Amino acid sequence: MPSAVRAEVTIDLRRTSDHIRREWESLRPDDVLFLLAVDASKAKKVANGGGPLSEAEKLGLVAVRAAEVIQIFDDKGRAIRDTQAYFDGQNRGTSRKIQLRLDSRAYKEDTEGKRNIYDGINLIVRRSGRENNFKPVLESIKDLALSEVPLASWLHEVFLGYGDPAGATYKQLPNRVKKIDYRDTFLDWQHLVESLPGKIVEPGYDVSGSFGPPYLLETVDRPAEESVAKASKKRRRDAEPALIAEIETLKVSTYKPPNNGPYPVDAPKLNSVRFTPTQIDAIISGTQPGLTIVVGPPGTGKTDVATQIINNIYHNFPEQRTLLIAHSNQALNQLFAKIVALDIDERHLLRLGHGEEELETEGSFSKLGRVESFLENRDRYLQEVNRLAASMGAPGAHGNSAETAGYFNAVYVEPVWAKFSEIAKSEDATPEEIVKAFPFHHYFSDAPQPLFAPGADREAVLEVANGCYRHISKIFAELADVLPFEILRRDRDKANYLLTNEARIVAMTSTHAAMRRKEISSLGFHYDNVIMEEAAQITEIENFIPLAMQKPKDGQMPLQRVVLCGDHYQNSPVIQSMAFRHYANLEQSLFSRLVRLGVPAINLDQQGRARPSIADLYRWRYHSLGDLPHTHTQKEYLTANAGFKFDYQFINVPDYKGKGETEPTPHFIQNLGEAEYAVAIYQYMRLLGYPSAKISILATYAGQRALIKDVLAHRCAKNPIFGLPRMVTTVDKYQGEQNDCELDGLRHRA
Repeated sequence: MPSAVRAEVTIDLRRTSDHIRREWESLRPDDVLFLLAVDASKAKKVANGGGPLSEAEKLGLVAVRAAEVIQIFDDKGRAIRDTQAYFDGQNRGTSRKIQLRLDSRAYKEDTEGKRNIYDGINLIVRRSGRENNFKPVLESIKDLALSEVPLASWLHEVFLGYGDPAGATYKQLPNRVKKIDYRDTFLDWQHLVESLPGKIVEPGYDVSGSFGPPYLLETVDRPAEESVAKASKKRRRDAEPALIAEIETLKVSTYKPPNNGPYPVDAPKLNSVRFTPTQIDAIISGTQPGLTIVVGPPGTGKTDVATQIINNIYHNFPEQRTLLIAHSNQALNQLFAKIVALDIDERHLLRLGHGEEELETEGSFSKLGRVESFLENRDRYLQEVNRLAASMGAPGAHGNSAETAGYFNAVYVEPVWAKFSEIAKSEDATPEEIVKAFPFHHYFSDAPQPLFAPGADREAVLEVANGCYRHISKIFAELADVLPFEILRRDRDKANYLLTNEARIVAMTSTHAAMRRKEISSLGFHYDNVIMEEAAQITEIENFIPLAMQKPKDGQMPLQRVVLCGDHYQNSPVIQSMAFRHYANLEQSLFSRLVRLGVPAINLDQQGRARPSIADLYRWRYHSLGDLPHTHTQKEYLTANAGFKFDYQFINVPDYKGKGETEPTPHFIQNLGEAEYAVAIYQYMRLLGYPSAKISILATYAGQRALIKDVLAHRCAKNPIFGLPRMVTTVDKYQGEQNDCELDGLRHRA
């Protein structure tokens, strides 16, 4: 017998609904289908005194067989390889022929018996595209298990659980960076000093008093005796001599940020979060090479820490690429939305996977969306090239394409600027002469204020002139990046080029990484850093896959830093198999295993999300968890909630109409009484004036979430007085989110 048996199924699209037709049209090779034989006459009902029936007995399910899609053909026998490119709205055809691969051993047993099971197949089931991922995930695991994929040498021992647990931290690695630009991490000098307790902070040069950001921090290697001399008298008196010798000295310097142009869009986006000392500790560690583990209780700013680490890496190491991983699309989108708000060029951002559709940002960051964005930016920048050419009196169609714009820059713009630079370098040139020689007066005539202030000195004039040229240079730099997208014709080639050459920050879920590992690795995708959000919810194998998504160089994995952010005291990976959970310990994430092994972890210790009274519910679980000052001073934390006697309540809901918790299908747990109660509270809050956007309803189980949505649709959706809450979801999916009012719609079973 061959290793597999091929079968064919023909579908007449004229006899299907629009929804079913879309499902068939979105089918792709390697997808998995389920072939069902259902006989309604064999469906059973529970008899008096009889035991519980299985779902198969209730439905009359005779047999289930799995099949893999090999190829899809249209009504003319042509193979459909790229469904997105094929279905352009017109070329749909009337039928589909699906070629399937069946298990040869099962097929032989099914056809050699008394009855051929395949004669009774009357239903084809396809799992949702987002859920139909077990086969590619298993293939990634198999590929990793059967191939020699090395781990980064600096992480090897710690990952395997032997040697020094702190061996992978930046203080133990030889490639520790001595000087780093922390840009807007510190808001002012006082913030910097308060954020570095236990360290000696010295100005990098002779200044009187404090000076403002941006700050460059340089680690100073000095003998123990000199460190003791620099330490305060109190520290010398109270501390052990050995500890004094370990006091770290940081030399702080600053610089004037470059002028990037006269328009508001040229101004950089600055951080406004006043990070706590432990958050700064995590940011410093994450910016350095090596392994960083950040344990973040609820509301302590794990995501803000991760985004600032990404920001620092992006600006300090412009040649490096960063891979962002999260357990769920929701957690990843929350992190990605904060990254978009940073001073990071959007052309360097890419969001892979289905969850990009739910990203609440103005632009699209999917592969297709980024390619379209590049082309839209091209049109906008080419208009600017035409305007610049007109202002310089340069004849010709310079703004026809990115290629012609490049020629214009080389032939006209750069020579003109070189001539101006010669004049500006002359010590004899006065500010007035430099202003007169500036070649782009007409182009910048629409600036919101005069370019050169009357009476400005030489330094101020040169700063403005250089800023204007940076603005112009960015136009041609952007168009140079667009040029490959003009040359490449196929959408797939454009998307792959975007991934491998343009994107410097690539975000995806751990599941997407497992599904697409082989494909991404084969493209030659290279990255230097991995940052995982909600890492404690990711299984160990899914933790490992993102570390091995690129091909080794000279037998070594060129990975420089790994940052794991999570909280092992909250949700752990969901493992439904009892055997895997209890005997293989698969519910333990890499994050929690490393913490248990004693790998140094930075524990964030100030929460700013909940009222202190609510934080007291879980404060016992964390060591020294405090509250940020605003939770004790801001009005919304001090004012009572209208209509409620307490900040929080636990309500025991008795059986509703004689029924309590039910399980209509396995693992689909519901409680109608609690769903009705949760919706009633929501209605009560809406009548009191609470905005629906500030209310979220959470459930422990997916079944209860579905039931609450049904009750809301029946009682609130069509009533403008109530409407629908901002979100109805499960606790797992809500991880990392927050809202003013949160209702839990189902108690956890004892």
